[in-house]
Amino acid sequence: MKKSILFLVSVVASSTIFAQSFTDDFESYAVGSYLGSSSADWTTWSGTEGGAEDVTINADNASSGNQSIYFSSTSANGGPQDVVLPFDQVYNSGNFSFEANFFVESGKGAYFNLQGTLVVAEIWAMDCYMLQDGTLKLSNQNTPYINANYPMAQWFNMRIEMDLTSNVWELFIDNVSQGTFSNPTGQIGILDLYPVNPVGQGGNGVSGFYVDDISYTHLPANLPALNGGVSFISQINGIAGLSYDVTATARNLGQIDINSFDLTYNYNGNDVTENITGLNLVSLDTYEHTFSIQLTPVLGNNDLTVTISNVNGVTVDDDSSDDSKSISIDPIVPATGKAVVGEEATGTWCQWCPRGAVYMDLFEATYQDYWIGIAVHNGDPMTDATYDSGMGSLIGGYPSAVVDRGPDVDPSGMTADFLERLQTEPAAVLLNGATWDPVTRVLEVSVKSTFSQNASNSYKVACALTEDGVTGTDSGYNQSNAYAGGGNGVMGGYEALPNPVPASQMVYDHVARSIAPSFTGSSNSFPASINAGEEYISNFSFTLPAGWDENNIHIIGMLMDPSGRVDNASSTSISTAVDNGYELGPNLGNGEAFEFNIDDALQIYPNPATDVLNVTITSLNDDDNNISIYNYAGQLVHHFDLNINNGSWNFEVDLSTYAKGLYSIEYKTSQSKLIKKFVVQ
Repeated sequence: MKKSILFLVSVVASSTIFAQSFTDDFESYAVGSYLGSSSADWTTWSGTEGGAEDVTINADNASSGNQSIYFSSTSANGGPQDVVLPFDQVYNSGNFSFEANFFVESGKGAYFNLQGTLVVAEIWAMDCYMLQDGTLKLSNQNTPYINANYPMAQWFNMRIEMDLTSNVWELFIDNVSQGTFSNPTGQIGILDLYPVNPVGQGGNGVSGFYVDDISYTHLPANLPALNGGVSFISQINGIAGLSYDVTATARNLGQIDINSFDLTYNYNGNDVTENITGLNLVSLDTYEHTFSIQLTPVLGNNDLTVTISNVNGVTVDDDSSDDSKSISIDPIVPATGKAVVGEEATGTWCQWCPRGAVYMDLFEATYQDYWIGIAVHNGDPMTDATYDSGMGSLIGGYPSAVVDRGPDVDPSGMTADFLERLQTEPAAVLLNGATWDPVTRVLEVSVKSTFSQNASNSYKVACALTEDGVTGTDSGYNQSNAYAGGGNGVMGGYEALPNPVPASQMVYDHVARSIAPSFTGSSNSFPASINAGEEYISNFSFTLPAGWDENNIHIIGMLMDPSGRVDNASSTSISTAVDNGYELGPNLGNGEAFEFNIDDALQIYPNPATDVLNVTITSLNDDDNNISIYNYAGQLVHHFDLNINNGSWNFEVDLSTYAKGLYSIEYKTSQSKLIKKFVVQ
């Protein structure tokens, strides 16, 4: 049975207000019929009813009566079912109660969302993920609110009570409260049911669930005369030692216009008060304020409270119960020397990829030096083939992102992985050094790995270069933009830009320019056994094209663990790396092979060697020829000049005093340098 009811509720002796109610238990439809085609209330995401996107009435399982609706998918991205219930109107005040009964099949997941307008994908209000392990997660665009548990493989009731006036949302499962939260989206207009169980949220990519007895009720607000309230405080995912903006939303929760008030935030025993004047907030309008003094989280779980006072110069307004809101801040302590790498798969052809650019910039601003962002381009003029190919092996589509080369997630969903990895103790701390020749544009890089724990040669080192401020003039730099016009929601300003965004308006940051010696790093980075406290140096050589701005280049050293994940990383500008100083070690940027190397001017064999290394040099017609041999730590073992001007020169290197391990031999002239690696076993 389905019904919408408008009724009167007595509030005070002299006033009444209208309440709206809707219920649907799916008993009034024919089994097997499409819901959207059969109902005047339901539709689909695209508006196309009666097809794959629609859902059919099911009689296999029901919470009440005999019928329900059933959703299932084995696609990592969910669908194709995508069923939408627009509410009677957009609600942004009063008390709204939504509830439904769910049955999530064993080993599968379920999902729905609430949106803030009557146009799909315009404003997101809430995501609800029900994972295959019984975890239920409420969030808003990956900002977590509540984690709870639900009963698997049985019917249960979920209810969300929303005081939209003062912005207090409460989750109930089988009538038991699971907690409250405030939502930056203080309005709702749509329910969307969609079968998906994303890996990025902890799912297994398989969804299957029944839904029955959906209902909602709205009771309008009864506002006092003068009343200001705090409706929202932006969450601070704090890192100890960093400072953060405190941003709060005040709302006119009365009938009289508000033109001034004070806002105070209290944290760790300290008050910060700021006076806001010159306003004209009519009833239910909001005002977002960022305090001029930032907050630095202290260790431990402590509350941040924001309070409104002195509304229109009145000491106490007509309702003091909504004057304050609090959030908890429990800052994390990063592992020593840790930095986390976020690699984003993007392309100018990808209409949803502006989302990646926005979140990469957000993470950099929020997490500062703890975050290293790399935008790996595909199919556009900024593509580096080696990096693009490697990234393609880790992702399922565009846009995507990986944090320390973990699971593929949406760029908006990197927070949880970032915070986890930031607290993971690395095997080593990295330091970048460099020399830079602005004439030849040769950049020599040293990456020093200082190990804090024992390790093995299963670890690898790679060095990447990224560039900020990249621009171009041809059409390949035009950015496809699905957010143009705002129909797909707000996205960092892209909603105000056209589709495509012309190259003249685009500036690309974090652009992956190069990675050496390969995407996965050098397999010859370290000796077989590494002891805690030991340092190893890896060298890389790059020649920067004239079009790259060396002032916007970042040098990124990466240490890969035996599983292929990024264990730790370091990012510096060229100037900072030069200030750090360049240290000499094996050059991993000139290739990795341990073949006989008989195809160029420097030939060495056998390799690996035991007692003697044979070296053949074909002169490059230069008067200045010299040989240097370095051990793995970059220490000079042997150096001598060669008095040759032409032709070939053969000699043997006595290895009897050499310790077992990895070495490099460097043949250098005034015009060039050749480096080979060899192993003494």
